[in-house]
Parts: sequence; C-alpha cells; structure tokens
Amino acid sequence: MPTRQSVPVLTIDGPSGSGKGTISRLVAEHLGWRLLDSGALYRAVGYAAGAAGLDLSDAEAVTRCAQTTKIQFRAAPHDGETRVIVNGHDATDELRTETAGAAASAIASIPSVRKALVDLQLSFRKSPGLVADGRDMGTVIFPDALYKVFLTASAAERAKRRYKQLKEKGLSVTLATLQSEIEARDTRDASRAVAPLKPARDAVLVDTTGMGIEDVVAKVLAVVNP
Repeated sequence: MPTRQSVPVLTIDGPSGSGKGTISRLVAEHLGWRLLDSGALYRAVGYAAGAAGLDLSDAEAVTRCAQTTKIQFRAAPHDGETRVIVNGHDATDELRTETAGAAASAIASIPSVRKALVDLQLSFRKSPGLVADGRDMGTVIFPDALYKVFLTASAAERAKRRYKQLKEKGLSVTLATLQSEIEARDTRDASRAVAPLKPARDAVLVDTTGMGIEDVVAKVLAVVNP
C-alpha cells in the first residue's frame, strides 16, 4: 500500500481568473487522479463566517469557524462542476462570486486559519494521484510535489473570463470593476506575509493569455507526461 508521500501530486497555482479551476478539473479527469480545489476551502470558510455574521478581521473567531466548518465536495456529472457543500448547504454558486473571493483572500492572510486548513488539504493526497489547485500548493502545501505548474494571464484577460462566467450565472457585474478587483487581489495575495502568491522555483510557467482551454490542458499534461 503506497504511503501518502509516495502518491504523485501535480500542483497548479496561479492568480484569480487564470483558469486554474477548469484546467485542474480537466487534467484530473484525463489522468484519473483526485482533485483538490484549495481555493474553495477558503471561500467556504469565508462564506460560513459571513453566514454566521463574523467580522473577517477577528482572527480568533474566523479560526474557530475554519476548525468547525464542514466542507464536502460532490461530483456533478451533468454540468461537470464539482459541488461544494458547506455545513450541509450547497454553496457552489455563492462561492464563485467576487464577494466570496474577497472574503477568501482576507481570511487566507490569517496564519491560524491557514494552519487549520493544512491538514484537511494534505488529506486529499491519495492514490492514484492528486491535482492540487490553489495559490500555495507548490510552495507551501505540497513542496515535494513531483510536478508543478504556475498558470497566469493578463489582468484584462482574467477580468473578461470572470465577466463572461458571472454573466452566464445571471449576475450583474461590470468589466471595469472586475478588473479593478482582480488587480487589487493580485497585489494583496502577492504581498501578504504568509504564503504569498508566487511560482515555486521548480514550477513550469504557463501564460494562458489568448490560449484555448484544450491548448492549456495539453501544455499542463505535457509536464506530467513529457
């Protein structure tokens, strides 16, 4: 029986809107590996904290929330999107909003919250392999991963993608506001003291600006199977 450390891991890190979620899901399906959407964990805790009326700057209260929030991932073969269940509620759609993203970014800067979620993330490393999607998968959570990718794209491109995604969900958003929020989040994520957003030294950089999904998937798969 393989040990946890012997199970291969592909980390896919990158900023908001770089396509990590879609690419990670498709790559995991192709390889037949498990999938970890670490961003969903932070969004789920941020959502749970908001639902409980907590002040996101209250580190102690948010840490308790991180320790007690029950998070489950359920496959949804009909639309292809993994459903995220937070404390018994399907919060998938709520977690994809920019509000949830901002909450996730805010609580991710709290060391005790990150510590509370580390063990949960590590538990996803099971045979036959794991595709881990996030911002510090290759630098902090799985530094020993055999395969590492850092996806990026211009802020303008990422804003357009998110705009299309949210419009399709029927949400009222503006492109300029989305780009401003994405740029602000980039700065916040890259400058935080704990696990700042940056490529692992041994990560393969993939700029997805102007690339189609199939081309990006092929490029990432080539990292695992040269």
